[in-house]
Amino acid sequence: MGVKIRKLRGKWYLVIDYRGKRKTRVIGSDRKIAEEVRREVEAKLALGDFGILDPRESPTFGMYAERWLKCYVEVERKGSTLRSYEQLLRLHVTPRFGQKRLSDIKREEIKAFLGELSRKTKTVNEETISRFSRNTLRLIVGALRSVLSAAVEDGLMENNPALKVGRFAKTERPAHQASAMTRQEAEVFLAAIEDLWPEWYPFFLTALRAGLRKGELIALKWGDIQFGKDENDSNRFILVQRNYSLGQFTTPKSHRTRRVDLSRQLRMVLLQLRDKRLLDAFLGGKTSISDELVFPSQVGTPIKPDNIAVRYMQPALEAAGLRRFRFHDLRHTFGSLLIQGGASLTYVKEQMGHSSIQITVDTYGHLIPGADIKWIDRLDDQTTPQQSANQTQTGDAESERESMEVVEKFWLPPRDSNPDMLIQSQLS
Repeated sequence: MGVKIRKLRGKWYLVIDYRGKRKTRVIGSDRKIAEEVRREVEAKLALGDFGILDPRESPTFGMYAERWLKCYVEVERKGSTLRSYEQLLRLHVTPRFGQKRLSDIKREEIKAFLGELSRKTKTVNEETISRFSRNTLRLIVGALRSVLSAAVEDGLMENNPALKVGRFAKTERPAHQASAMTRQEAEVFLAAIEDLWPEWYPFFLTALRAGLRKGELIALKWGDIQFGKDENDSNRFILVQRNYSLGQFTTPKSHRTRRVDLSRQLRMVLLQLRDKRLLDAFLGGKTSISDELVFPSQVGTPIKPDNIAVRYMQPALEAAGLRRFRFHDLRHTFGSLLIQGGASLTYVKEQMGHSSIQITVDTYGHLIPGADIKWIDRLDDQTTPQQSANQTQTGDAESERESMEVVEKFWLPPRDSNPDMLIQSQLS
């Protein structure tokens, strides 16, 4: 008697030898799951359970989701993604499907589950609104769909019942629209920051002039900045290669490093800040600050992301008499002002680090200069005046004579100008 696992063509198989007979069952593409199944089968055989055992018997959703988080998300995704999936599954999905076997989960149940979530409400300021926004519903279904897709890939399910569900779910809460400051609003905001907290002026200027995400700003180091020889040197940029999320440094979004050009004003402000930091470092016995954070806390540690908007940004907006903005709207302001200034969509895509130009088009395409009704009005300018009936008839007769002359000159001399002998004989 023996239980082994073997890999064939990318799939792991469980091989059971018992009483001269061999049973082989496919487990999936995950070796860890195959090892767990092998141990379970060995334990059952040791206890005398010699019934027909189908190792492919679908595990419960809760068991498989836990394995999926540990074996895939924890290894291949960022900590923020792991935390998001874990929270969505724990709070919403597992309570509903945790005890069901994967093979027993049906599409109708998923639709009913999503419908129940979309109908839940809560009261805010004596007003009843949907408990879950459209985006939250999308994330919940996305977490469920991801687990079931992995189960299909591992051979535990034939198809994913959660594919293309969720479009029917409606919510009265409108989707949040990206909001950007005007150029004047940005300048008023920066003036308020400089007046209230001058030490934070370089931080918010970098957000508006370079479009870095909050975590990318917090993780920025002096060695990431290329100042160039002078302000006229085009070789001046910020190399965005780091992000700060959930208390640790990671790669930027989409795991892509990007280069953001450095404006003259931002270069000057950061140079002044660098010279001050260099002087402090030299007085402390250091010779370099390239590995130090550009925007550390007062004790030299990374800034706490949640404190920035509450303690500094919102009070500055109120002092400047401006409407409310999110911190991420500073990034939208960067992209919007680039587009309005005439920058190409390709350039904006590279500067902002979008994974595809479609994201840039969807977010900023409406801001492209010239995208207005004047282009439609120009269609009218190409319409020719209506001619009279006599002019039309005369023109038609002249056109007919001209076409006949062209035919005579083109088809007859030389005779072999057209290889079709039937046409030549008819014209002759």
